[in-house]
Amino acid sequence: MRARSTKTWPREPRPLDERHSIDDVYDRAGLLLAALLSSSGASGAAQEWPAYGADQAGTKYSPLDGINRRNVERLAVAWEWRPGEQPREELGTRPGNFQNTPLMIDNMLYVSTPYNQVAALDAETGEQRWIFDPKAYEDGQPPNGTGFVHRGVAAWRDAGKLRIFLNSRYRLICLDAVTGKPVETFGDGGTVDISKGLVWEIEKRHYTQTSPPVVYKDLVILGNGVGDRLVYKNDPPGDIRAFDARTGKQVWSFRTIPQKGEVGHDSWERDAETFTGHTNAWAPMTLDEARGLLYAPVGTPSNDFYGGRRPGAGLFGESIVCLDAATGQRKWHFQLVHHGIWDYDPPSPPNLVTISPDGRRVDAVVVLTKQGLAFVFDRVTGQPVWPIEERPVPPSDVPGEKAWPTQPFPTKPPAFTEQGVTLDDAFDLTPELKAAAQAALKKYRLGPLYTPPSAEGTLMRPGVIGGANWGGGAFDPDTGRLYIKTTNQPSIARVIRPDRSANNPRASEVDAELVGDLSASATFTPEALEAQGDAERLMPLPLLKPPYGHLVAIDLNAARR
Repeated sequence: MRARSTKTWPREPRPLDERHSIDDVYDRAGLLLAALLSSSGASGAAQEWPAYGADQAGTKYSPLDGINRRNVERLAVAWEWRPGEQPREELGTRPGNFQNTPLMIDNMLYVSTPYNQVAALDAETGEQRWIFDPKAYEDGQPPNGTGFVHRGVAAWRDAGKLRIFLNSRYRLICLDAVTGKPVETFGDGGTVDISKGLVWEIEKRHYTQTSPPVVYKDLVILGNGVGDRLVYKNDPPGDIRAFDARTGKQVWSFRTIPQKGEVGHDSWERDAETFTGHTNAWAPMTLDEARGLLYAPVGTPSNDFYGGRRPGAGLFGESIVCLDAATGQRKWHFQLVHHGIWDYDPPSPPNLVTISPDGRRVDAVVVLTKQGLAFVFDRVTGQPVWPIEERPVPPSDVPGEKAWPTQPFPTKPPAFTEQGVTLDDAFDLTPELKAAAQAALKKYRLGPLYTPPSAEGTLMRPGVIGGANWGGGAFDPDTGRLYIKTTNQPSIARVIRPDRSANNPRASEVDAELVGDLSASATFTPEALEAQGDAERLMPLPLLKPPYGHLVAIDLNAARR
């Protein structure tokens, strides 16, 4: 698996200033584009990328100006590297999308692959120096919706020695950056079993990781991923934990599902906090290193689309939580969605920014959401920079469900993607196709943002990968602009009775009477056109008209797009 030279690969130009922010670099086909060089005029300067988001604040900002609007069309691929991972039929596993953002330290790139391998590559040539395989596939396919993906690793220096931390499924592994071998003094021969020490015992094969840890001083801090389709009592919880970077010993734990006597416990009714799982920080966390403050985007409690077994607002589900990075003590929190039933968990690392709204300097944290909203808070106090309003939203008619009557909406900045669905949003390439799309839309429940899932299926927009998803935003400190790539695809959320028959090999993973389901596709086939002889060319079309995504710039000083 060595690098090889390639022909020029076309790349979308980014309409950015000459001093610019950059977004994650990844390729959905699994190809790592590790280095791109301009054919002329490129700056000889180099910049390290020591953390997933460029820095612990998650700005994804580069001050380099060698690539700009005048020469971007002359970019060419310098080299490429492929992990070469394939499905393992005997284990029932398959690699997912390549979604990694490499670290760049001392002219070396540290890359994690879908199968959770870590490789060290020479940044100039792409030569592979070493590769470490944790054999994550030996525990079978992860039960999360993305399957095998891994977005990055973390680095830490100990007395001049560089360590690479990999969180692979239920293990935290410390590697020597020079050799790629586990550091024997960390945990048990370089590995810590992180399925232990949670609020309750779990089935470790249901515990997953997709985002890199955060390192604060001599602590390695991580959340976890869980299987969205797992709906059984005491499925894996989302405890956020810190481990000693030298020994692997657990130092602190923050329970995202507050137990008796803890803040937020009263927001869980009917003892739901004793058995409800998930509520996990699967997206990357960010860190204010100077203040020692950790910002965790916490996800949806189990299950994603039906909350009948967990009545109440359900803190800290779908919240931004600020923790003392040294102790795990909560500093402040804000719940972005009450009693979430849309899988609208905050999907991306919060951006730590310094802005000047109304001429006042504010150190802020920006939380981007799937529903296309940007929440902006003072990062120390948690006070909203602009007012946030609780607005009424539609009720649920699903038996046993009690949707929360209001949801928070920021008054500024404005929403950065389309929200809700009406018949006017139907696919409209031709009048005939529009009529067919509207007929298909009438099969589902339509409505504004936060229309609840239903038995017939609710067409929700943005969908579960909508708005700003795991890619998040990139901040330019010179202009105060936050750049976001959005997705404007709907999802169909339906509440069903699960299949517990012997025909379902995963029946044991669901013990609820009602569960959420996304099996329906938000497409239609215009059968009415078959009479015109076009049947052989007909393919499913999107239910809704374009655009299906945007590149958005938000001026955070003026709170406008």
